[in-house]
Amino acid sequence: MDYIIRFSQSHESFRLPEVQALATLENISLQVLSYSPDSPFCTIRISPSAPSDAARLVKRAILVQTISELWGQGTTTPLLHASVRATSSHLWHLYRHTTFKFWLDSYQGARTNAKRLSLIKEFAYLPFEGEVRMSSPDEEFTIFEDWPERSVPLGIPDPKTYYLGRRVGFGARDLPRRLDLKKRRYISTTSMDSELALITANLALAGPGKLVYDPFVGTGSFPVACGLFGALTFGSDIDGRSVRGDEREKTLRANFEQYGIVPRMGGFFTADLTNAPIRRVELGAGGDGKRGRTFDAILCDPPYGVREGLVVLGVRDPEGKDAWRVRLGKTMERDPTYLPPKKPYSFMAMLDDILQFSAQTLVDYGRLSFWMPTANDEEQEIPIPTHPYMELVVVCTQPFNKWSRRLITYQRLPDAKVDPNAMKERAARAHDVGVTADELNPFRRGYFNKFGTETPN
Repeated sequence: MDYIIRFSQSHESFRLPEVQALATLENISLQVLSYSPDSPFCTIRISPSAPSDAARLVKRAILVQTISELWGQGTTTPLLHASVRATSSHLWHLYRHTTFKFWLDSYQGARTNAKRLSLIKEFAYLPFEGEVRMSSPDEEFTIFEDWPERSVPLGIPDPKTYYLGRRVGFGARDLPRRLDLKKRRYISTTSMDSELALITANLALAGPGKLVYDPFVGTGSFPVACGLFGALTFGSDIDGRSVRGDEREKTLRANFEQYGIVPRMGGFFTADLTNAPIRRVELGAGGDGKRGRTFDAILCDPPYGVREGLVVLGVRDPEGKDAWRVRLGKTMERDPTYLPPKKPYSFMAMLDDILQFSAQTLVDYGRLSFWMPTANDEEQEIPIPTHPYMELVVVCTQPFNKWSRRLITYQRLPDAKVDPNAMKERAARAHDVGVTADELNPFRRGYFNKFGTETPN
């Protein structure tokens, strides 16, 4: 059966990947028939098909408004009616006696009330004998109109495409409002927007029975989103203060309490990615992909190093002038007031470390979804990091002015599908050379240079 999805006209590069991820999660065979980022309408085919499959597909989709059985489409109303007769006549008897309503959804176009009524009356040939009920009908039919851009000021008389659909399901457009940061007990300046956190959770396939981890957890936006979808969540942060909060009312746990998902709150602790107390499996060790590695998904929004330079736990010169810091750490490691020393960290090394950590801790086909900034200028664009064990699934982009951030999603390949020589080549790559925050972070350097052209020294 063919269906038409009515998307929200926002985050266009995220919309189709989210639906495709949910098809994977729900084990639904999905074929995209037509889609354009410039339009909120997408036609798909689900086979074998039942309306319950379509409703299940989008029930937690953040960027979907509705999904409808596609009863017909055409570039003119006569072609639309011909398509409806050819495509859906075998279904008409099912709705002969149900209550129903028709309404019009015009994207980028406008109709007078008289014209709306006239379009609806053209479907009088449908053998419906039930009561027309505008509030809570049994069935809802929608005439979707996809108009050209700026059709109203240009006086364009007709849309470019008409569709007729019978609604069978809704997306989860209410969830971002439920998780609105303005109403959350504990947030910080870097807390991820609730809508994007939920989309990230969908792309990572978070769900019941899954273990998910955020190594840059902050105030817990990703674990909260994953917990809402039923996953058991874990997280860590290099700054223990963000994990603890004020230890009274504004805490990470308070966020889970606010949404009634405390049972889905696993362990949260202080650590950095390179020193996390998480069991890691040696790559290339074989195995069945189930034992040894822990997580079904890793989600994170790593620091970009703009407000301050990137750091990891450690000292620059542990054998020389910083040796006293090492000795102090050994004696005060259990003191709750102790703040461990940190050293500058390469931005590119951080990206490589995220992929390496994921390869060592994700189960086979477990997903990594993380956010990464980049310049819009192709000459300064930061390349998407690669890893032999991590297969790129999709890249979604949120553009700003001179820079963008990408949500990059990978899946962990089984050992048997990885070329061992590729790992040797990766090990031979050199990390960034430098000492200062700007030297170690090309994005930070470009950000403060307003992404202008850099002049050679």
